Amino acid sequence: MTAVPVRSADLDAAEVSWFAALCSDDYRYLGVPDGGLRSSWEHCSDIVQSAERLGFRNILCPSSYQVGQDTLSFVAGCAPITSQINMLAAIRCGEMQPIMLARTVATLDHMLKGRLTLNVISSDFPGEVADSAYRYKRSHEVVQILRQAWTRDTIDHDGEVYHFKGVPTDPAKPYQQNGGPLLYFGGYSPDALELCGAQCDVYLMWPEPKEQLAERMRAVHERAQAHGRVLDYGLRVHVIVRDTEQEARDYAEHLVSKLDDEYGKLIRSRAHDSISLGVEHQARARELADQFGYVEPHLWTGIGRARSGCGAALVGSTDQVLSEIDAYQKMGIRAFIFSGYPHLDEADHFGSKLLPHLKTCSLPHAYGRVPSETPATPLGNGVRR
Repeated sequence: MTAVPVRSADLDAAEVSWFAALCSDDYRYLGVPDGGLRSSWEHCSDIVQSAERLGFRNILCPSSYQVGQDTLSFVAGCAPITSQINMLAAIRCGEMQPIMLARTVATLDHMLKGRLTLNVISSDFPGEVADSAYRYKRSHEVVQILRQAWTRDTIDHDGEVYHFKGVPTDPAKPYQQNGGPLLYFGGYSPDALELCGAQCDVYLMWPEPKEQLAERMRAVHERAQAHGRVLDYGLRVHVIVRDTEQEARDYAEHLVSKLDDEYGKLIRSRAHDSISLGVEHQARARELADQFGYVEPHLWTGIGRARSGCGAALVGSTDQVLSEIDAYQKMGIRAFIFSGYPHLDEADHFGSKLLPHLKTCSLPHAYGRVPSETPATPLGNGVRR
């Protein structure tokens, strides 16, 4: 399986991240609501602080209109209670007027002293059913305006959706001086690939068999190459790691042992992305899985029975999961966003069993996204083995 060219080709480490369950996506048994794990500032900030203590380099803070907390407010609240971990904040393009969004992002970046990264989302708003091409055009223009706000003295944009002329950018300059926060993006449609290839830095994928991931990476690379760009790639996947494979498989079965499939369908259908092409691919992986839910020897699709979006988990012993991560890295994947149920407990499992064996990094540092007043950190520094 030939790896596609990647932006950080000389990087021998990976950005290993965890997940903050802002959208009430935390369970002891999948599909069984647990009041103690419901999205709250107390619970989710505990996840963030635990991830930092364990050595994760970034944490995805997702966004939902139906449940949970406001992402940008949550990230702002995490600034004074963290000092090392990056925050990967989901932003929905068009939700906020783009110049206001640029100013909000810049303020957050200063609060975090450059520890901000962004997950670009293009989706309908509540009550909106927009054409996919229009949504991605809107997102494309939003990112163009953000880039101008972060790198130029004025914003001059004459698009189909937004029109600005000579708007000063001084209040919108971020702490990161070399282009602003890194932009992570995930999407499967041709319009999505075009947006990512033209504008974003890291293409995020949901778990599928490796050959499908490789095909997706090649498709995105072609779009980026057409714009004279090279991207990095990331994988958002759940994980269950134990001392033995049997223990990990037993825990996977334990997670779904109380799941009512009708309630699982309700969970999936209420999500705004429930009809997206990416969700269709996750459903297809479940259809191709064996009787135990495995579409590959260590890729279990049972998570997707009670969750829209990322619907599979790496399941195995420490050595088996490390081997899977190594295989993904050899494909060219540089960023990993892991999660598990419940999130605090599984972060401890990952932190004790896997992190000591992984060489990790911060992608913004690898890209030189550091504040102008701070010397660039060599890649060999601050790397955890």
